[in-house]
Amino acid sequence: MAGCAGKPLEYPGLADREDLEIPQAVELTGTPFFPDDSYYCGPAALATLLVASGVETTDTEIVERVYLPESQGSLQKELLGAARRADRIPYQIEPHLKDLLSEVQHGNPVLVLQNLALERLPVWHYAVVVGYDLDEQEITLRSEEQKRQTLSMRRFERTWQRADRWAIVIPEPGQIPASATADNWVAAVAELERQQRWEAAKAGYRAAQERWPQHSTAWFGLGNVYYANSDYRSAAKAYQQAIEHDEDFAAAWHNLAWALLRQGKVEGALEAAQRSEHLAPEHPRYGSVSETIRNAAEEADVL
Repeated sequence: MAGCAGKPLEYPGLADREDLEIPQAVELTGTPFFPDDSYYCGPAALATLLVASGVETTDTEIVERVYLPESQGSLQKELLGAARRADRIPYQIEPHLKDLLSEVQHGNPVLVLQNLALERLPVWHYAVVVGYDLDEQEITLRSEEQKRQTLSMRRFERTWQRADRWAIVIPEPGQIPASATADNWVAAVAELERQQRWEAAKAGYRAAQERWPQHSTAWFGLGNVYYANSDYRSAAKAYQQAIEHDEDFAAAWHNLAWALLRQGKVEGALEAAQRSEHLAPEHPRYGSVSETIRNAAEEADVL
């Protein structure tokens, strides 16, 4: 879906729900404001979140990265990609109003996609939620040329719902969104790892370990970052932590074997390789990894 231009609503009764555990009203008044005109709401909204997370940029700079003239707008994937190129971890929140409000309550402005018209004749628009008032049943946004646009929760949620409730937050480095789940956060960090944004990925995995210290995939991802940067000792330690929390993690055993081999620890490498082979004998790499490790060691004159 390009920017600019069901399910039952959640807003009724939010003011009376004690399980939300959030203040009745919050507004992030210090959130930057980039007024947009015409079809530049995507760059303006993204610039708002990036600057709030500590990136020095402007909406004009972002236009070149995310604006698609043929669509007269910006696709979500362009916004996500631009955020990652700025060494930030964009996180798509769950499509629930309570999660959106929770992020605002914890100081995170939320970039949302709205459909301001009809489902069959959509008018896509990006805005940034910076506040809410449960008593007044209102949402406050940075939108278009309005620094403080106020919508009823009913109207806001209708426009958000027609855009499949798509929304992202971009936390500061080392921080994790309030509503994040372990698996979804680690998956978001892995996107940066795949793009070789090593420092950002490392910060994301470390943040995951602080919140979810027993999450094996976060340790595994950190090990991959270390390994890619030739820090085999740290990589091995991270893989060992992953295995400690999931002893049947075949990929961690496989990567541990290589990290140990790179350090000349052939016996340990072979043991790890055999373990991965035992756990995943049908895997195209793990199934014969013991022989591969032994051959690599012989070629390096390690055995």
